[in-house]
Amino acid sequence: MNRIGFVLKVKADKIEEYKVQHCNVWPEMQAALRASGWHNYSLFLREDGLLFGYFESPHDLATASAQMAQTEVNTRWQEKMAPYFESTDNARPDRMLVELEQVFYLA
Repeated sequence: MNRIGFVLKVKADKIEEYKVQHCNVWPEMQAALRASGWHNYSLFLREDGLLFGYFESPHDLATASAQMAQTEVNTRWQEKMAPYFESTDNARPDRMLVELEQVFYLA
């Protein structure tokens, strides 16, 4: 199982609204994540908008993301979430993930 960490940046004026959106993530989106191998998925948000994501998967980030990209619900979710993120090219949020290198793990 791979442990994957990534960061994104939420716009400062959208932080509270972003948190509200994640109180009710669509059940079909949650099902698609599970079916694509995203397990123990968590998001952590710093007050300046830095978002840290973590999940475990049998796949690497590229494969797990590619599997999600094939789902219709993910396309709708990414379109809905795009206005919340800082981006220089208006990319979908799932294409802006900056993967972090794991440097320590305590089993």
